Amino acid sequence: MDHYLDPFFELSMDCLCIANFEGYFIKINPAFVDLLGYSETELRSKLISEFIYDEDKKRTASYRHNLKKNKPLVNFENRYVTKSGAIIWLHWTAIPVEKDKLVYAIAKDITHKKELENERISHLSKLSEDNEKLKQLNYTTSHDLRSPVNNLISLVDLIDLSKVEDPETLEMLNYIKISAQGLNDSLDTYVEAFKHKNISNGALDLVNLNSIFKKVTSSISSLIQKSGAQFNIDFSNLENVYFNLAYMESIFLNFITNSIKYSQPAVPLIISITSNNINGKATFQYSDNGLGFDMEKVGHLIFKLNQRFHNNEDSKGVGLYLVYNHVTSLGGSIHVDSKVNQGTTFTIHFKH
Repeated sequence: MDHYLDPFFELSMDCLCIANFEGYFIKINPAFVDLLGYSETELRSKLISEFIYDEDKKRTASYRHNLKKNKPLVNFENRYVTKSGAIIWLHWTAIPVEKDKLVYAIAKDITHKKELENERISHLSKLSEDNEKLKQLNYTTSHDLRSPVNNLISLVDLIDLSKVEDPETLEMLNYIKISAQGLNDSLDTYVEAFKHKNISNGALDLVNLNSIFKKVTSSISSLIQKSGAQFNIDFSNLENVYFNLAYMESIFLNFITNSIKYSQPAVPLIISITSNNINGKATFQYSDNGLGFDMEKVGHLIFKLNQRFHNNEDSKGVGLYLVYNHVTSLGGSIHVDSKVNQGTTFTIHFKH
């Protein structure tokens, strides 16, 4: 390799490698070595396929076959297994050089994106399931209530009120109208009752905040390392809260990845997370010193679905929507305070 390119190869935060057509690494940069946990010697001693997750080996082999036919590889994703046994997702771009029988490749660690994607898929699947239940409920209630409602409305329509002089009869007709409206209101009540029942059925766990923090940060350790984020953590005043375990993981994951995504380019990212018991209320506070929001302009939109406040291609406008729904669905509340280029603070008050 040209010595002028050595610093680029050695210092790159992305995973760079050179492989031969026989399927072996012949050079791997330090970032790739650190990510997989094997030494460079170990990585070069085995076929590349041995480091690939079993379910992805066959698919990867077919793309490798195309590389040997001098076809570049772009936007390919597969899973590798690290020395510790962890599964990571990599996004590949690879260029074959047929005359040298070599493949030059770059890989990006997208494990955290896949975790967010899986969470969103799960959430959308749950929404779809709830939607189907609501459709069934609407069908049942419509079937049960439509006939009496229509009968009452028909009775009123069939009577020529101009011929009715008796005040008591007019009053009875008025009661019929009220009854019809009451049945319509009952339909609305049933739908709302279903919503509240669905919300209240969320399973609660005694969640240890420090354990969740460690689990989430471990899962995105590469992303955190690349960002240079520093954490100030203090859960000493409130170590555990009653909450849904999966929801809490999602809250940590979305907050931290958002902070990294919207950090200020020239300012070291500092994230502070604390918990407390204020007047008997379990409280969780998350702060960063990132880009922040203009609260006067977008404060009312922050937790809405598909809202984007910065020019970032990775932004889907889903993360804070999920956080808001996780908290409020279990009876809690969330407040945000932010200033442009000064950072953002989220305060969560748990129900329990």
